[in-house]
Formats: sequence, C-alpha cells, structure tokens
Amino acid sequence: MMPSEAWRQYQLDPSSSSAAGRPELIKTMLDYFRSASARKCRNFLQSVCFSCENIPMLLESRLMSVAGYDNNGCESSRPAVTSLEQRLIKRPRIDHWEQYISEVKKFLLKRWERLTAGLVREVQLENVWVSPRAANRSRDRPDQTPGSADRGGRTPEPDGDYGYLESRVTLETFLQGCMGKVTVLVGQTGSGKTLLTSCLGQQWASGLGPIPSSFVFVLLEFRQLNLLSHPLSLSELLFQYYLPPTGGEDAKRAIIDYLLTNPEQSCWVLDGYDEFHGKLSRQEVQRKPLHLEDPLPVADLISGLLNRQILPGSTVLVTCRVRDLIDLDGISDKVGQLLGWDQDEIKEYVDNFFGAKADVALREQAAQLLLSSRHLLAMSSIPALCNICCICLEHLLLQCRDKDTGGAPMPDEKGSKARTDAQEAEGAQMSREARGEEDVIMDGTNGRPQLTPTSLQVPATLTQVYLTVLASFLSRQKTRHASVYGLSLFSVFPCSAVTTLTILSQYQSELCELSQLAWRGLEESKILFLKEEIPQEVLKFSLKIGLLSQVELRRQDGILANAYCFIHLTVQEFLAALRIMTSNDVNDAQLKKRFSLKTRWTTKSDQKTVFTDSLYLYVCGLASSECTPALVELAKVSGRAQSWVQKRQDLVLTLLKTMCNSNTLTGPKILQLCHSVQESQNHQLAKQVFGVRPKLELRNIWLLPNDIEALAFVVNSADHNDIGLDFGACSMELECLIVLARCQGIHNLSFHSRKYGDRFAEKLSSVLPKFTSLRKLEFSGASLTATGAASLASGLQECPHITDINVSDNNLRDEGISRIAEIFTKLQNLSNVALGRNSTTLNAVDCLIKTMSSCLNIQHVHAEGIKDLTVTFFQNIFEVFCIMDVCIMMVSFFSSLLNQNWNKSEMQKLAESLAQCPALSVLDLSGGQWDEDILRTLTEFLPKFSITDKLIINDSCSSVEGLVVLTALLSDYPPVMELHVSINDNHSAFASFSLSFCNLYPADLESVLRCLGTSSDLTMLDLSSNCLGNKGLKKLLDFLPRLSKIQEINASKNDINMEGVVMLAAALCSYNTLTEIHIRLTHFCLKGDHLKKLLEILQQGPQLSDLEYDLSNNRLTQQGLLAVASTLCTCANVSGVEVSLGEEERCLIWFRQNETREKTLREGSLKHEHLIRLAEIVSSCPHLAKCITRAFLLSIEERWISAEKAVGLMLHCLQLNSNIQTVRKNEFLLSLCFSLVDCAVNVYQLAAIESVILSCPFLTELEFSHNSLGVEGAEFLCSVLPRLPNLTSLSDVTVLETLSQVFLQPNTIQHLNLSGHQISETAAQNMTRFLPCLRSLNLSHCVLPGGLQLIEALGQCVILEDLCLDSVALNEESRMCLARALKHINSIRRLRLNEIVTAMDNLSVLDLLAATKGHAHLELGGWRMACRGIEELNRLIPNWKELRKIKLSKNLISDQSGEKLLEALKACSHLEELCLSDNKLGILTAARMALIFPSLTHLSVISLNHIDHEGSNSLSKAIMCMKNLKKINLTSVGTSELRPVVASLAHCPLIQEVGLGWNNCRDEVALEVARVLPFCHTLTQIDLECNSLSVSGAEALLKALRFCPALQLIRLWKNKISDGDVHRLGLRDRRMNFSST
Repeated sequence: MMPSEAWRQYQLDPSSSSAAGRPELIKTMLDYFRSASARKCRNFLQSVCFSCENIPMLLESRLMSVAGYDNNGCESSRPAVTSLEQRLIKRPRIDHWEQYISEVKKFLLKRWERLTAGLVREVQLENVWVSPRAANRSRDRPDQTPGSADRGGRTPEPDGDYGYLESRVTLETFLQGCMGKVTVLVGQTGSGKTLLTSCLGQQWASGLGPIPSSFVFVLLEFRQLNLLSHPLSLSELLFQYYLPPTGGEDAKRAIIDYLLTNPEQSCWVLDGYDEFHGKLSRQEVQRKPLHLEDPLPVADLISGLLNRQILPGSTVLVTCRVRDLIDLDGISDKVGQLLGWDQDEIKEYVDNFFGAKADVALREQAAQLLLSSRHLLAMSSIPALCNICCICLEHLLLQCRDKDTGGAPMPDEKGSKARTDAQEAEGAQMSREARGEEDVIMDGTNGRPQLTPTSLQVPATLTQVYLTVLASFLSRQKTRHASVYGLSLFSVFPCSAVTTLTILSQYQSELCELSQLAWRGLEESKILFLKEEIPQEVLKFSLKIGLLSQVELRRQDGILANAYCFIHLTVQEFLAALRIMTSNDVNDAQLKKRFSLKTRWTTKSDQKTVFTDSLYLYVCGLASSECTPALVELAKVSGRAQSWVQKRQDLVLTLLKTMCNSNTLTGPKILQLCHSVQESQNHQLAKQVFGVRPKLELRNIWLLPNDIEALAFVVNSADHNDIGLDFGACSMELECLIVLARCQGIHNLSFHSRKYGDRFAEKLSSVLPKFTSLRKLEFSGASLTATGAASLASGLQECPHITDINVSDNNLRDEGISRIAEIFTKLQNLSNVALGRNSTTLNAVDCLIKTMSSCLNIQHVHAEGIKDLTVTFFQNIFEVFCIMDVCIMMVSFFSSLLNQNWNKSEMQKLAESLAQCPALSVLDLSGGQWDEDILRTLTEFLPKFSITDKLIINDSCSSVEGLVVLTALLSDYPPVMELHVSINDNHSAFASFSLSFCNLYPADLESVLRCLGTSSDLTMLDLSSNCLGNKGLKKLLDFLPRLSKIQEINASKNDINMEGVVMLAAALCSYNTLTEIHIRLTHFCLKGDHLKKLLEILQQGPQLSDLEYDLSNNRLTQQGLLAVASTLCTCANVSGVEVSLGEEERCLIWFRQNETREKTLREGSLKHEHLIRLAEIVSSCPHLAKCITRAFLLSIEERWISAEKAVGLMLHCLQLNSNIQTVRKNEFLLSLCFSLVDCAVNVYQLAAIESVILSCPFLTELEFSHNSLGVEGAEFLCSVLPRLPNLTSLSDVTVLETLSQVFLQPNTIQHLNLSGHQISETAAQNMTRFLPCLRSLNLSHCVLPGGLQLIEALGQCVILEDLCLDSVALNEESRMCLARALKHINSIRRLRLNEIVTAMDNLSVLDLLAATKGHAHLELGGWRMACRGIEELNRLIPNWKELRKIKLSKNLISDQSGEKLLEALKACSHLEELCLSDNKLGILTAARMALIFPSLTHLSVISLNHIDHEGSNSLSKAIMCMKNLKKINLTSVGTSELRPVVASLAHCPLIQEVGLGWNNCRDEVALEVARVLPFCHTLTQIDLECNSLSVSGAEALLKALRFCPALQLIRLWKNKISDGDVHRLGLRDRRMNFSST
C-alpha cells in the first residue's frame, strides 16, 4: 500500500485514529520507504523537519544529518552508460573509485580508533557548539549602508570579521549545506579542531554526517605538508602522502580520471593552517585552471584548491586559528568559530576525569576548586587545557590530603593509575592542538572567595598555575631509586616537603634540557621535533611524565617517522620563558626582542607565527618575587646565582615599566599590558598604567572575564578614583559585569554598541551600586528599550554620587524616558542627562516639563526635534543669601524646545505643562514654524508662565501676521522685556527687540512699530537681514524719538544705499548726550568716496572720547583700502586699524587716547601696483617720523607674493626708503623688517636677489629657509656673503657642506641657525673655526655625524649667549663633552635642550647644568624627570637669579615635586615665563601657586595641567595678583570647573591669549568668558576646543564678540554643537572657529 492510500484510508475511517490504527499506518510508511530511493527518503525526512513544530534541536539535527542534501544529484552522479563501449571504459574507473573509497574508510576508522583510545569524554558533533561568522567575500559582500528607516541615523555594527560571537548552532548543523563550498572552522589552540575533523571522517566512513558516503574524504594536515619542500602534483599528494590505492598505477590513473570528471564528489579537509609555514596565494582577478599533473609547490597546490583553480565544485573544509582567518578573506563561503566549554561542560569533564569510582569528596572538591579559580576556569574552557587543569587539580588535592593524613597513601591508587593512562591518552589526542590563544590569558587576585580547603593554596597568577602544572606532571615520574612504577612520590618524600619548589629542585637538569629544547623551537618557529633532534634521556623522561606527545609523520621520501611536540603550545612557551629567566644563553638583547605587547587586531601585514605570543606574559609572571625561589633553583644548573636571577627579573620589570609609561598604546595592547602587570603582581607598575591614561578606551574586542580581572587589578592599584573605562562594540559575557564591579576607582563608565540591550542593562543595574566612585554613566548607541531603561534606573537610584547619565541613541521611546525621569528627584548630584535620539514624541518632552515642577534642581530642558533631548541640573541647587532672618533662594530654570512641529492642541498641552513649572529663566521654542493660531495659543498662556528672563521663538513665525501677534506682547504684556523672534543677536539686561531674518518690508515695519506702542524702555532694536531699504529706514528714524532709552539699533543687511547711510549718521549725530558710539555699517557696499563723506558727517557730531567704526562686509575694493590708508595718515587720533579684503571682509577703526599705533592690512589681495601705491602713501605721510619714534609697524599679509614678485617688491621698497635695515618675507607675512622664507625662490631669481642684496650695504640679517636654491644657490651665497660687511645673522641655508667653506673666510656672522640639517664631518670641521665668534647657535633637530668635534668646539665660544640643541641625539660621550664645554661658557643666557635625554640619563645631564653660572632662558622639556631629577633641579634653581623663562613640559613632575619646585622658583624674582604642562601636578602645586605667584611680579606666561577643581580655585587667587599676565594655557587640567579662573582674568589688563581646551567645560564657563571679555581689551585669542559647550554657550560668546573688536579667534572645535548651528554661528562671525585647524 502506498502512503497516500494509507493516508486516505486513515482520513475516511474514524477508527483509524485510535491507538490500534496508528501502528498500521506507520508500518505501511516504513515498508514503503525501506524500498524507496534515497531521494524520496531524503525528501520525506526534510518535510518532517520543516513541518513539525517544537521538535527538539538535537532530534532535528540528527534527522537532517541522516537526510543529507541532494547536492545536484551526487548520489546518482554516475554518468549514464548508453553503449557497451562506454560501459567497458567507465566501469573499471568506477570500480577503482569505489574500492579507493572503501580503503579510505578503513583508514579513517583506524585513525579514529587510535585517537579516541582512553578519551575522558565522548566526541559528538551534535554536542559541539559553533558561532557562525560572516564570511568576508569581497565579490558578494552585502551592502551595509543603513536605510532611511533606521532610527536616529544609527551606524551598522562591524560584521563577524571582527570576532563577534552572538549566536550559536551545533557543529553538525553548521556543516549542513557545506557541499561544494569552502568552509572554514576556526578555534583556539586545544579546542579540538583536529579531533573534530577526524570525527567527521569517522562519521563519513560510517555512512553518517553531512558528507555523502559516495564522496572521497581526504584529510590532510598542514604540519605534514610542511615537510614537503619540492613541487608535486595533486596525484602525488593524494597517493604518496595520504593513502596509496591497492591497484597500482592503473588504479591511480582511474581514480584521478574519475576525480577530474566528478570533482564535486570529493571532500578535502585541510587541518591546521595555523601551523603551515607558507602562506596561501590569492587569485583575485582571474582563476585560470591548473593542470593536476603539473608539479607545483604545496602552497600553490592548496591555493589552487581553495581558489577553485583545481577541482572546482569540490567540498573544502579548512581549520585554523582566528588570527589566521585573514589569509582566507575572499576565499571562504562559510566561517564558524568553535565556542569554548561553559561551566556545565567543564564540570561534566571534571566528573568524567576523576571517574565514578573515585572518592566523591575529592571529585566535588576538584570541581569546586576549578569553578572558583578564574585562571583554572578560563583555561578549562579549552578542552586540551581542561585536561591539563584536571591533572594539576589532582596533584594539588592529593598533596593537600596527604598532608592532612600525615603521609598515608591513598586507597584508590589503582584508580589513580588508570586515570593516569587516560590522561596520557587525552594528551596524545590533543597533541595536534599544541597551541594557545591570546584570549587564554587569565588572572584572579581580586578577592574572589575561595571554596577550597583552607590548607590548599590556589595559584595566584597564570604563571604560577603553569609552575604548578609543571610540578604536577613531574610528580607522576618515579624517583631515580624506585623500581616499581606504581610507587607514589609521596611515599618517597615526606609529604610536608612535597611542594612545587621541592619537585622542581629534583629535576633541575631535565628541566634545563627541556627548557632549552622549548627555547630552540621558539627561535626556529618549530613545534614538531624529530627523534634525532631531542636528547634520548630528555625524550624518554618527557614522554614518561607526559609533557611531550608522539605524532606520526610521513617524510619527504614517503617513510613514516615519529615526531614529538609539547602537549600544548603554552607549555612550550612557558618552558622557553623559564629558559630566558634561568640561563645566560638568552642574553638581554634577545629578551628585549621577544618582550613586546601583542594586539588582538590582526592585519594582513602581520608576520605569520605558529605560537600564541604568550611568552612575554610568562616572563612578566616569572619576574614576580613569588617565583624567585623556583628560578634560583633551576638556575643552579647553569651556574647562575640568585643575584643574576634578580638582575634578570629587574630587567623585565624595567621593560614593563617603560610600557606602562607609554601613552601611545592602543586599547588591545593596554589590555595585554594589564595582564602582564597583573602577572608580575607589582602594584607600583599597576599605578603607572593609569598614571599616563586616566581613561581607557576598548574598541571591537572580544572580552572575557579574565580580561576584566586584569583591569580590576590595575584599577584597584591606582592612586586616584577618576579612572574612565569606555567599551565600544566590545562583545562580552554578562559575567564580565560581575567582575567589573570589583573595580573600585571607576569614575566614568561607558558602553557603546548595539550589542548591549535590555539583558545587558539588567545585569549592569545589579552591579552599579558597587561602583562607589562612579560619577558618569554612558549607555548610548545601544539597543536599550523601556524595559532596559527601567532596570537601569533601578540600579542608578542606588548611585547617589552619579552626576552624568547618557542614554541617547537607543530605543527608549516615551515610556523609557519617563522611567529615567522618575529617578531625577532621588539623585541630588545630577548635572546632566542626555536622552536624545530615542524615537520619542511630544509626550516625552511633556513628561520632562512636568518633572520640572517636582524636581527643583533641574536647570535646563533642551529638546531639539528628534535629535537632542537633554536635561541639565544645578550643581548647587540653592544660592542662599541671608538677610537678618529672611532666606532668599535664587533658582533659575532654562527650557529649550527647538524645532518642534506641533499643532494647536499639542501647543495647548505643552502650555498647560509649562504653566505648572516653577520660575523659568529662559524658554526657547525656536524652529517651530507655527501659524498665527498656534502663536496666539502660546501668547494666551504666556501670562500664566513664570518666565524671569526671556522667551526665544526664533524661526517660529511663518508669516508677518504671526510676527504682529508676537510684537503685541511688548505693549499688551508689560513683563515682556526682551523678544527674540528670529536669529538672536543680543543679550541685554534691558528691553530689546530682535526681528532679524523676518523678511520685513517697509509696510510690515509700520505694523510692527505700531504694535510697539509706548515701549519707551526699549534699549536695543535689531532689524538686520530684512528688506527695509531706505524707505523702511526712514520710517524707523521717524519712530526713533519715541524710543527715549534706545542704545543700539542694528539695521545691517537691508539693501540700504549711501543715501540711507547719510540719513542714519545725521540722525545719530543729533543726539548731543552721546559720549560713546559703536557704529556697525556692515554689508553696505561702501566705496572710498562714500567713506570720506561719512567721516565728514560724523566729524560734525559731538566730541567723542571713545569711537569705534565697524565697516566690515562692505565690498571694499583695493582702491577703497588705499583711500582708508591715505585718510588715516592725516588723522592723529587713530589708535588702531584693521582692514581685511579676504573672506572675513573686516574694516575696523579705533580712536582712543594714549595707545600705541598699529596699522595692519591683512589678506588685502593687493596687486603689485597697489602695494607700490601703499608704499608711496606711507612714505609721504607727514606723521611718518613721529610714527617711527612710536614703534610704527606696517605689515601686509599677501598669499600670492612669491619668487620674483617678492624680490621685486623688496627692491622697490628699498628704492623708496633707504632706512630699511632688514628684509623678511615669512611665509605669508611681508614686513618692513624683511628675508625670504618659503617664497618658492629658486636659482632663476638669483640675479635679482643679488641686486637686492647689494643695494643694502647695511643688511644685517639674511634668511633663505624653505626655498629651492640647491648647490648653485649655496655657491651664490658664498660669493655674496663676503660683500655684506654688516651681516650678522644667517638662517636656514641649504647645501651646508658647500656653504661651510665661507666660514673659513673672515666674516661678521654672529647668529647662525642650521635647524634640521645633517652636518657632515667636513662641514663640522669648517664650522669649528668660526664658532668662537658666534653669539647664538641653533642646531635643533640636526643629525650630527661629526657632532663630537662640533660639541668640543663649543667650549671655545666664550661669547655665546644662545644655544639650541632641541631633539639632537647625544650619546654619553657627547653629553660629557657638552658638560665640559658649558663650564667654559660664562656668557650663555638662553639654553634650549628639549628632548635630548631620557628618564634614565637626565641626572647626568643635570650635572652639566650645575657647572653653568645661570641662565635667563632655560628649556628642559621632554626629559621625563621624576622626583629625583626635580630634587636635583631644585638644588640648582636658586643660584639662577636672572632666570626669566623655564620650560619643564613633558616631564614626570608629581604634585609634591611641583610644590617644591615652586618654592625653589621663589628666588627667581625676574621670572617671566613658566611652562609645566604635561606633568602630574595637583592641588598642592596649585595651592603653592597662590602663595608664590604674587611675589613673581614679572610673570607673564604660564602653562599648566592636572590641577583639578580645588587647584583651579587656588590658581584663580594667584591670577588676580598677576597684573602682567599675557598668556595662560590650561589645556587638559583635569577639571571642568574653571569659572573662578576665568573670572580672575578680569584683573589681568594685559591678557592676550587664553587656552582652556580639552577640559569638558560646560556653558557656565562660556558664560563667564562672555562676561569678562569686555574687560580684556588686549585679548586676541581664546581656545575652548574639545569641551562640552552647547549652542547656548556659543551664542553667548558670539554676543560678547561685538564688544571685543581686538579679539581675533575663538577656537570651538569638538564641542556639543550641531553642524547646523556651527554653520550658522560661523556665518555670523568668522572669528568663531569650529574647525580642527
């Protein structure tokens, strides 16, 4: 009966549904499928799997495995035989093929039987877990560009190429569908890849698994292929080095022929690519087929197979380690990574290892001990290392129990012997996996509770674990005097003495030989050793104890041979580390070569290596004092004493210290550094790790709990509690968060990745209260929903000290925002909460507005469209002023709801919420583009609002009607004192009205002015950027008498012509009470005659003591600029002029008394004739003589002046005025103090240059840097220099060796600058003859092959005043020579020695300073001087009474040393400049500044960092007394609280430059800067880059710029300002610089 007939009968007969009817149906189906074809059976099983729901995964995997895949009819792939002739040809070929398959099956089954003998645990593919990874195939790589629907503009996460393991399947499931593809299986060393490939072969041989039994299964090992050095064909590879057929040459030919015609019926398993000495080649462009019979190198043969040049369509499986996967980019179709064992699997293995008959208590203790030790647990996730850990555990537990029982032997000695045999078998089957991975680095010394017996000591570090492992293997060896194999070691030695040290001491010579073998293998990149390469005694010993295992290889000649390898690569590396630390065979140079940190990021340029790069880790662990006794015992064999061992340990710690002090390490290397420091158990080194990097950023790394343990060790050793950890796209287990909670000094904790979701947040919330120092938490760019937000909020409310929370760019929605808002009242120290880009609606904003009524410490709610949603809090909730018994609390709130597109009902809902808020200082509703109905709704609720300062609704009026609605507020609602309708340009304490960018016409203005009514208190009216024209301006001026208190009117950009300008000027001059006028006539297209007429009108006005003209952006031409110049030359009261015709188009004129005149023409785009005319004007100015006596300076910045134009201009200037002494053209600056620098001058201009030079007989300075003169130019200078009798300064010449010949002739040169040159021995010899005549010499960045004789000649420079040797590499001999030279130079005043020494030799260089008499200018930057060096320097400083500048940046000055340094500087009363940046200062140094700086009355320049909040308060007190302060640099000072420092600058009348970058300053600092700017008349530059300023702070600075015309630049790069606001603010004033340059 067919199944379909049985099914119809089953449906028609209801009784068939009974229990009796079902077996009949099942029997019918089974009978049918017994005789059915394989295709029908396969289709049936696949249908069952796809149709059944809730089928168990393992059952489904088994069914799919049995079913297999059709593979384009592989089972019926034999060619149809249509004739007798074809059958006669093809039948023998098929017979040989099938016979060969049968032989391969027998071969693989025997191999499997040999490998699995004595295994502790059965191997099954369905019990092995794999994480699929994205194969990187460039030809079909999917597009990862985010679609338009992606919320918040999220960026895609990196794909699987970076090692993210987020999903898992069984290996059996993963291999389904691998036929015809290149599949790569990656895993750590010891993860069982070789065993699993053999298991796959066994399943194929048994008719199971994903590979059809009709295929031929070829299993090749790369370690075998390494032995094949000569080219060979595919048939030779298959039959000589895999399995030869029994049928001779005919069989070989038949098999190869069948393989060529049916390549899809072959499966090639290539095991262990990580061991391959060669590297695969890739054919990206064209895959030309290769001939199978052509001999090829093995690497090309394998590459051809993978690139489908050989046997296209065949199935290929490659195993390797993760870091070798990069070689297979673009080749693999599927990639899977073997996952480590979890705790359940580890516990199962431990139970199996100790056996069911073993002592239950011992087995439980072993499992408990392993699971409680971070090192052992992490190692045990890898099968091969788990076996080693069990051997170690057995040794420890038996040792401990034997001590407790007084040495009585264990009753289960026979069972122990059986386990030993099993362990040896386990080690043998894992011998192929003798490699380790960087991820296996463990630790566990941060207080983990021990669950083991109190008498058992668990190894504290990974190195100590391996020492114990070594002892455990050695304890299995019978003693030299025992004849019975079963004799226990504990019965030979007293149990109290059986320790690791005791065991190691008994086998010193054997371990010495074994470590030498391991080191030799490391040096030669060898892990397999032939029998003749190992001493026989060592081989016998190592095999007996189990440290070496035996493998079988086929030599080049085809003969089988035994080879040996260590049971795991980490064991070989550990033994090699022992060799390094106990034998002089490895010298210091070799140690330094091997000692390096390895990154987990693999690149294609990395050198291929078979080892795990763990050697340096074990070396660091052996440098611990805990390992010293063991090293001393083992070193005795080499004749090394304890002092030698300790010296080697000190060297390792010194190398490690250098790495700790490096600030250039990437995140993965810093993580490896933490592991190394933790292995060394040196807390002093751990302190230095975070000493140079307070924040650690980790990106794209797979993190394990042991990695976090290493971080915890370093973090908990630090001296401070302001450490930051930033995890970006790092995959980590949830257990990592439990370990992370042990870090006690975390100040800033950040998580950024879509991988972090609600489960992650839930786990994080449970550990957050344990971070007692936590101040900032970022959980942004993740996958957090409202559920996760609730969990996070529950944890955060237990963190009372938290100040900043950032959960932006998630998916919280409105519910999630409300969850976060609920904790605002519980966290009194909050300062900022970021909630933007969370798919929110108006309800979220409404929730935050309502929260303001209950949470009184909210200062600012900022909502901008869907992009930004931020809540800012007061740092101190109340500012309390006590008057008698009355307490007045000053609280101000600020709300910004920008770009919100609401309708009328939503506006009403918002208004109702705002009406319930406490007093708001500012309400910003800009960007709404509402109609008059919505605006009217807003104005109706306005009387209910408690707004104390202003309401901003820029860009919210869509019509003039809406504008009229708002304007009416000025008359209808008296409390409204300031109305901002569009782009805001004012911040006044009085009533102001801004209508800029409102597209107003004269008729509209009349309606607006009518609405103003009797607003006589209006002080500022801004009508800029409209369409008023002269007619509108006339209406405004007619209305002006009604504005009795008006102070400022801005009517720029209104198409007003000169007629309107004259009308406006006449109106303003009619006010006789004015004493100060700031006139801004920008964007007026003024010409020279217009300007002259305007000046004549203004001269008729009242006498002004302070007058400022702002004539910028008037399209002034070159002729207009010349008109300005000619007019100003006749005016005696001009104090300053700035004219720029470049992009900024600035034209500023100042009239003030008692100020030095400075006339500057910058970027004028002047042509040649204009410059000549300008020179004539200046020359003919009647005040020129007077200006010269007042230090008159004329500078012209012209980018086009170069080559012959520069030379011609110089010549013309000299013809006009013979008083010019020096000519300098410095890059873009050409001044009448003139040289040729960066002018693109070449040999073609030499003739013209010669005429210029010879026309200046009094020329004193000549500079030719950054030009292209070459040898001809040098020869030219040699001929010209003798004709310049007054030349005293020569800078940056070329071809020094040629030019140095002129030094042999008599000359008057006193100042020589050779910076950046290579001074040969010949040039140095020529120079030594005239060095004694020099007063200054600059050799910075010079390469000195002949440097010694040059340094020696310095001793004869008795009149030398200035010496610069910055970044000159001086060896010890040169430094000693320099010291001797400086002793003879009594005249030196300026000494620059930056970056010439290292921390190891700065004391010797300080000795040479002690020989000098004193300096006015001393630079010692980059010396890395620590406490001892500063102490020596402090001893010298009081003797330098004339010291005026000292630079000590980039040193290691601590807070205590800084305090003592300032005390020493107190004696230098003439000190003008102090640079202490890039040090480790603190509050003690800052407090000392407040006491010392007031006494240093000449101090004008200071540069500091790392002073923190309390230190900034002390510094501000010092600044108030520094009346001569001109420059202050406070970059990266360690605190954002710099308001007191900024406020103190108002007491510094000469301040010019202020640097506050990289301090995370917020808007309050910007507001303070804006407040003090009008008091700083000489300020030219402010640096506020890389802070946390918002657009509000930037706008405050923009407003203040109007009162600071002298200010040239405010750097605002990398602040929290949107691109749109950056563009808008930059257009308003180009002095606001938001770029990085």
